Amino acid sequence: MQPVPAMLADWSNFCVITGSAGAGLTGLTFVVIVLVAQARRANIRGLRAFVTPTIVHFCTVLGLAAFLCAPHQTATSLSIGFGAAGAVGLIYAGAVAAGMRRAGIYVAVLEDWLWHALLPMLAYAALLAMAFLTVHRTEQSLYGVAAVSMLLLFTGIHNAWDVAVSISIGKQPDSREDPQHPRAGSDE
Repeated sequence: MQPVPAMLADWSNFCVITGSAGAGLTGLTFVVIVLVAQARRANIRGLRAFVTPTIVHFCTVLGLAAFLCAPHQTATSLSIGFGAAGAVGLIYAGAVAAGMRRAGIYVAVLEDWLWHALLPMLAYAALLAMAFLTVHRTEQSLYGVAAVSMLLLFTGIHNAWDVAVSISIGKQPDSREDPQHPRAGSDE
């Protein structure tokens, strides 16, 4: 079995890719927030329930990538880091699910519960499980952490897209719009 630093060196490209994706997608999610502000439909409870968790998932991926690139890691330090991130993430995902119930005028449907609550809970629970596996099976646990990172990335991408589409569909036409040329898809 390879020493932990050698194992982590094999994962450096993966960490660069996922960390960069997490950072970039976090920035793009802020664009979604700007769209909400421009639509003047900002619902603070809705933002907390649906947008903020997306940023947290992307930042978790960035944090995991940075953590895996930190020098002098051991199986024990990896286990502690994965355990802390998994436990905090699981608690946060539970709080998000509770917040979805109180989100306001929007009632979450099955797809929302799956993507915004269940999959993140599954990802953070798996990360917590990897904490226990890391001490005895470090190499295999790194594959589990990679799967968690990808699940959080794809969940965040889906959720950001879902919010952006919801905002763009619900946006009211601009009052300065030319009445002679209605928008495509309007009933006029």
